[in-house]
Amino acid sequence: MRCKSCGAINRHKFTAEIGIHSPGLKNIDMPVVWVFPELAVCVECGMAEFAVPEAELRLLAKGEGATR
Repeated sequence: MRCKSCGAINRHKFTAEIGIHSPGLKNIDMPVVWVFPELAVCVECGMAEFAVPEAELRLLAKGEGATR
């Protein structure tokens, strides 16, 4: 599959651990939402793509942060 940014076909897959924080000082006490996706990284331009799993996506949509 081609990179959506530069069109290169040189993409590699990696596992990742990503903590998603709500922005701004008013949200400093909100818990982090942790996701462990598979990343597709273009090694030509650095563009990375991943999908947020449904359960964590619901937490982000409600603005509740993580419960773990």
